[in-house]
Amino acid sequence: MKIIECVPNFSEGCNQNKIKAIAKIFESFPGVRLVDYSSDVDHNRSVFTFLGQPADVLDAALAASGKALELIDMRKQAGVHPRLGAVDVVPFIPLGKTKMEDAVDLAHTFGRKLNELFGVPVYFYGNAALIPERGELAIVRHGGYEALSKKISNPVDAPDVGKPKFNPRAGATVVGAREPLVAYNINLNCDDLRLAQKIASQIREKSGGLKHVRAIGVILKSRGIAQVSMNLTNCKETPLKAIYDQVETLAADRGIEILESELIGLVPKCAFAGTKPKNLKLVNFDKERLLETHLKAFSG
Repeated sequence: MKIIECVPNFSEGCNQNKIKAIAKIFESFPGVRLVDYSSDVDHNRSVFTFLGQPADVLDAALAASGKALELIDMRKQAGVHPRLGAVDVVPFIPLGKTKMEDAVDLAHTFGRKLNELFGVPVYFYGNAALIPERGELAIVRHGGYEALSKKISNPVDAPDVGKPKFNPRAGATVVGAREPLVAYNINLNCDDLRLAQKIASQIREKSGGLKHVRAIGVILKSRGIAQVSMNLTNCKETPLKAIYDQVETLAADRGIEILESELIGLVPKCAFAGTKPKNLKLVNFDKERLLETHLKAFSG
């Protein structure tokens, strides 16, 4: 059985009625399993994780995206997380014996259908990128929604699917295929944005830091704390312990402690090599956050 994980990110993290309405769409598809979803008011973003066979995943992702496009107006949206549109990012991840080419085919099909049904411009990234320079999500999303009106009309930055015309309500959607990644945040026991940004710059791979780490520093105004927000694209080579230890050291140099850390979505067991969740001050963690738990349940 071919199993695909899909992790759509929608630009709504404040209105619980809208978030629950999107969740109900996933729950209405018996062929998929919604295994996790979470939202954050400061990022103003919700991340859903669901599994299923390719055809079922495609149908559920399109239906949920349609609901999100109905409910979210980017002209009224703001948050600290980078984003291009209401349906911001939709990655497809092959699990088990499923091949990456299956996820790529699914991503391309989803992107075309999303544009046909809803008129949303689509960019492809990761393994689904049609233009090599668009392999990195951060490059595709550079400038964010605020720069999209000018960016989209530039031939070099034209979408892969759809007319190069700015859609102010929906923005644009980035669709990709990739290996499993870990969305991981470390909250500092302070409200020093510059410190969070400095730590992010020191640990991210692009700046010569830890391999496979993408990081930004932000302020969570609702809580009055600074956060180092990260994506870890290969937890086998760089486990969470390496990230936590380095952030702890860099923060301690300024007399600051780590308040807590958190996962967004699921995580492979290999991410905990050399440590245990409690040693990372992880909040709200149990075995339901492990990717293997749900893959085994779905397959069995």
